[in-house]
Amino acid sequence: MKKAIALLLALVMVLSLVACGNKTTPDTPDTPDKQEETIHIGIVTGSVSQSEDDRRGAEAFQQLYGEEKVVKIGVFEPASGDSGAGGKKEMLGMQYANQETPTVEIGGETYKVELVYADNGSSTDKAPSAASQLVSEGVSVVLGSYGSGVSIAAGPIFRDAGIPAMGVTCTNPNVTAGNDYYFRICFLDNFQSAVLSNFAKDKFAAKTAYCLGENGNEYDQGLVTFFKQAFEKAGGTVVTDSFPKDNSDFSSYLNKAKDQGCDVFFAPVSIAYSTQLVSQAASLNIGIPFLGSDTWDDNMVLQAAKGTNVQVFVSTFYAEGGNKTFDDGIKAYINGNADAKTTNGGDDTISAVTAMGYDVYYVALEALKAAGSTDPAKVMEALPGVTYDGVSGHIAFDETGDAIRDTAYIKTIDTAANVWKFVTQQKAS
Repeated sequence: MKKAIALLLALVMVLSLVACGNKTTPDTPDTPDKQEETIHIGIVTGSVSQSEDDRRGAEAFQQLYGEEKVVKIGVFEPASGDSGAGGKKEMLGMQYANQETPTVEIGGETYKVELVYADNGSSTDKAPSAASQLVSEGVSVVLGSYGSGVSIAAGPIFRDAGIPAMGVTCTNPNVTAGNDYYFRICFLDNFQSAVLSNFAKDKFAAKTAYCLGENGNEYDQGLVTFFKQAFEKAGGTVVTDSFPKDNSDFSSYLNKAKDQGCDVFFAPVSIAYSTQLVSQAASLNIGIPFLGSDTWDDNMVLQAAKGTNVQVFVSTFYAEGGNKTFDDGIKAYINGNADAKTTNGGDDTISAVTAMGYDVYYVALEALKAAGSTDPAKVMEALPGVTYDGVSGHIAFDETGDAIRDTAYIKTIDTAANVWKFVTQQKAS
């Protein structure tokens, strides 16, 4: 009986296809009003058994006419606002990785990887709606953001939706604190501040440090607090100040640091503010070396310091020259794509955040493979155990979802050659 039913179903399908094939198709091209004809095939399941040949034939037909399997990865980054330049460079690494590896094997099947973007506008007010947009798109995992404040603001949205997120360069401890659904591949602010404090002591024998951050900015204020703790613990003195949002005149802060005889000027601020600080320090002939956090590792800062006597030292996640294959590949990608080159600031200087964006994409693929599913809940289960050897180093997660890192790169600007130069690898202790 089952065999007879199977033959009957096969006969019905053949007759249906023949009927479709008998439709007359005119030789003239389709007009805008003409609707494309579609074949709809119903798949019947139940107690009816198929032969192996029947099954393979159905699968082949589905592959030929069915929809491509797609897994969506959310990109939660600033494409606008104060951190827009950094966010775009972070995305550049993801986009290059996606072009390099556009598919992933999940549960024995090949999926096309689609990056879904949501601009958080560098704003804690806009971050929740951008996060909600990604949730509504049905993403399996989220990457980002550049900027800790927006990551903290979006965290509850991802947590409540059950979608894991991976920060790329959001270094404030509060990103992952109390949120099991947020991970990150970068070092934390307390580590970065200790690294820069030690460097100030080792390089300049600094006794007094001036620290400046934006009012209400969790990234800035967190780094200032941790730097002050580390520097004072080592016997130094710290002078701290804050400036209001959208400030453009830093002369009073720069002169105060000079008048108080500070040995270093630590300003963990956005790219937009750091370029203003460098330009104004040059015009005022301040002469105090700047210590910049990872946000300063950008070719816009490079351009601001060009031809000046300003000393800039930054802590960062990657130094150009660290991985030749990656360096050659991303430079070719940037130089071969006008939009990518514009995004990168008009040249092919490799930003550390671009390398980190590249790495986080592959960590996401590893999580999807380990999960064997596109279900965010399964990806969440798999993520804590994922490890990956990226261009920025070995990536693994601790019990809070933070990256296990023990070293930062220190770079400086050669203002005459207008290039970043590697100085040293610096540890926190």
